[in-house]
Amino acid sequence: MTERIKIKEIKTSTQSNVDRYNPSNRIYVRAVYGLFQKLRRYTGWGLIILFLALPMIRWNGHQAVLFDIAKQQYHIFNMTLFPQDLTLLAWIFIIAAFALFFITTYLGRVWCGYTCPQTVWTFIFIWFEERFEGTANKRKRLDQMPWSFNKIWRKAAKHTGWIIVSLLTGLAFSSYFVPVDELYFDFITFNGGFATTASILFFATITYANAGWMRSIVCTHMCPYARFQSTMFDKDTYIVGYDTTRGEKRGPRRRKADPKELGLGDCVDCDLCVQVCPTGIDIRDGLQYECINCGACIDACDETMVKMGYEKGLISYTSEQKLAGKETHVMRPKIIGYGLMLLVMIGMFITNIINLSSAELEIVRDRTALYRENSEGLIENTYTLKILNKTIETQTYDLSFSGLQDAQLIGPKKIVIKSGEILTQPISIAVDAYDMKEKKVMITIKLTSSTGDVEEIEQQSPFFTGS
Repeated sequence: MTERIKIKEIKTSTQSNVDRYNPSNRIYVRAVYGLFQKLRRYTGWGLIILFLALPMIRWNGHQAVLFDIAKQQYHIFNMTLFPQDLTLLAWIFIIAAFALFFITTYLGRVWCGYTCPQTVWTFIFIWFEERFEGTANKRKRLDQMPWSFNKIWRKAAKHTGWIIVSLLTGLAFSSYFVPVDELYFDFITFNGGFATTASILFFATITYANAGWMRSIVCTHMCPYARFQSTMFDKDTYIVGYDTTRGEKRGPRRRKADPKELGLGDCVDCDLCVQVCPTGIDIRDGLQYECINCGACIDACDETMVKMGYEKGLISYTSEQKLAGKETHVMRPKIIGYGLMLLVMIGMFITNIINLSSAELEIVRDRTALYRENSEGLIENTYTLKILNKTIETQTYDLSFSGLQDAQLIGPKKIVIKSGEILTQPISIAVDAYDMKEKKVMITIKLTSSTGDVEEIEQQSPFFTGS
């Protein structure tokens, strides 16, 4: 082949001296305010409050959300799940995957920019930096200064804040698996078990390292999502994009100067879009996998445009089609396919929840003998009932059976089972052999709620006579 593949050469900004591909280089993110940063801030705080508050909520006398691994019980408000119900977890993962595909195809990496825990916690940690060490330029100068009392106390205060947030994160995460009533008290009083304490410290360390030190390295070097997102993008996907037609040729100028007379575009080359970017890229170089669609560069550029008296939107949420002067197609086969699959998965998940039983009944026959003749001359079959109460309350069931005429139940007629308890109850069913015409009859054993609060449970099992 003699044809050469066309290569687009991208030159990085000369104003940013940070090599973003070198993990050892630190990015000093400049604070920016605007519509999208306000939206991101409110979204982040809302998710954090939800994360912290869910384990604190009481529901019918117990923790609303608790995944008790030791007891193999998973409480989610009014629903208690057991290991055999964890197929629901698979449905949740499938729904999350298709939701991610759908949103990414439509709006790009908005998950990364607005709701990803790495992003949310990173900006919390940056907030502590700004409060104790100042703006981005002040933080950079402080790091270059020799150690002094001023530098030591500021660094110590910042890291203390980081450690407190990290420990609270570890405690909040662990409270989904350990009852919150005892978790915080045991940790503060140093009475927690080894496994619980180790898990808290582990997640605290991970939070401290990821949000405090690695930050964008997680996004650019560790997160797989940035690598495979290109398979979901197309030219109609909404991305953060720079309008080169309007912005070029870029260059500085006085506020009242006419850019057309100077042969310039609207971009004043202030480099603010680079300084506010959490991953340190220059959006003017085009679409890059490091971009997390956070909109920080949009707010920074809009602020500059307002000051210069230009129209906003030089950097905006747009698509490659729109940047090329074409129409963006929202409804397209890929996004319709993802949307339909998402609806199907949600429907199947809801169906599984609706069909989820409040109790389970397993019948185990006596394995030593198919039947026996008791002292009254009746043919008797012995069964062991294993009953699991999957509700959050103690349940009373009436025990009965059908399928045999003139037969009697030997055992309790009422069964009381505590929440989450697996009760093993032996019973026998006896019948006069004279009334039996067949060697084997299928019977149905039923459990009916005495209060009628839960549905009837029934299971079939064979009854042998030997006749």
